[in-house]
Amino acid sequence: MPPSRPSCHRPRLRPWLCAAAIFAAPAMAQAEPRDLVGAITPAPDGDGLIVGIVTLNPDAAPARVARPERLEAELKVAGRTIPVVLDRIDPVAEQEVPARGFAEARYALRLPVGTPRRDAVLTLRPGPDAEGYAFRLPPRDAGERREALAQNDDPGVPAPRPPRPVPASPVEAPPSAKPDQGNAFLGNLSSYAPIYAAYGPGTNSDGRLQISFKYQLFGEPGAVGKGEPAINGVHFAYTQRMFWDLDAKSSPFHNIDFMPELFYLVPATPVGKGFALGGQAGYRHESNGRDGLDSRSINMLYVQPVATMYAGRYTISVGPRLWVYIASLEDNPDIKRYRGNTGLFAEIGEDEGFRLTTNSRFNFGSGKGAIDAELSYPLDRIFESSLNIYLFGQAFAGYGENLLDYRKSMTRLRFGIAIVR
Repeated sequence: MPPSRPSCHRPRLRPWLCAAAIFAAPAMAQAEPRDLVGAITPAPDGDGLIVGIVTLNPDAAPARVARPERLEAELKVAGRTIPVVLDRIDPVAEQEVPARGFAEARYALRLPVGTPRRDAVLTLRPGPDAEGYAFRLPPRDAGERREALAQNDDPGVPAPRPPRPVPASPVEAPPSAKPDQGNAFLGNLSSYAPIYAAYGPGTNSDGRLQISFKYQLFGEPGAVGKGEPAINGVHFAYTQRMFWDLDAKSSPFHNIDFMPELFYLVPATPVGKGFALGGQAGYRHESNGRDGLDSRSINMLYVQPVATMYAGRYTISVGPRLWVYIASLEDNPDIKRYRGNTGLFAEIGEDEGFRLTTNSRFNFGSGKGAIDAELSYPLDRIFESSLNIYLFGQAFAGYGENLLDYRKSMTRLRFGIAIVR
């Protein structure tokens, strides 16, 4: 079991070690300063980890180095590669590194949900020549902490509280009432679109609910991109969106949209300071499972690149989507007039704060389109709670909130809860 604090398989970078590394290599003179992960320790409040970023200066002259607010990194654990972000703790945005010396800046690392508490390697600069820092992740819960203390060489050292998790994928399965053996591929299942329930009275679709997941068809869970086999990027996804007429007699569902997908995922990859690119392309089917005059269905091929930027505490993502319709449109022959062939995904938010997400679609020829917006905030940021939900608001304006009503222009406003955003 893990010890009560990160147990490093590589010694911490002490000042004398840094100096020895510098002065033992005079041939490195005139070289650029180099960043290394110096040490990883639990945060004082137990809410995450503190990562020391050490900059070595092998040159004979002092150097000034920038300390960006965010650094991209990779966490390799249990055969998975998980992109993570380090947030600067120290207020200084620039440091002077003495000649043939070193300087250190502290960054905070929050662990993604479901990260196994095992031996891990943190790589500051993803790439074939990057140097990783091996350590052991702290225990997740009280039971693990007690077992860790029992096996710790220094039982007098208290175990840290587990870090507060942030949404990420893939996630581990929670405990169940029956044994979980026999589900060897459960780790390949992860979240996709948001999962929520929201309500806004006064319409024939006052309730809106959505469930969604994706499944990595090949390879180890999360082993996608950056040197992994290309076929590992193939995913299946399923989203179901339900529109519920809760105020009507017997509360029938007004419409249910079924949306399976098969797509290829390119995960977000850093391409510069504070900037990453990713995207996906694939096939998507949408239908409402009805027959006769109420039957609706479309099939499309799409491509969607996504650019992500970091601005202080905020993450900003933008992704245009282009699609073409394939197969028959006999159930809804004029749907292209209302849905068009272009759309835009945009999102801004904090890992543990507000997040605003919009999805728009346009038909520039007909002037018709729609925008769907979602705003969420963690409940436990408002008051102390162990309830794992987000407060959720959802709004829609434009044509065709659901397939059945694709010709109708409507405006909706709903509030509710979400478990995935």
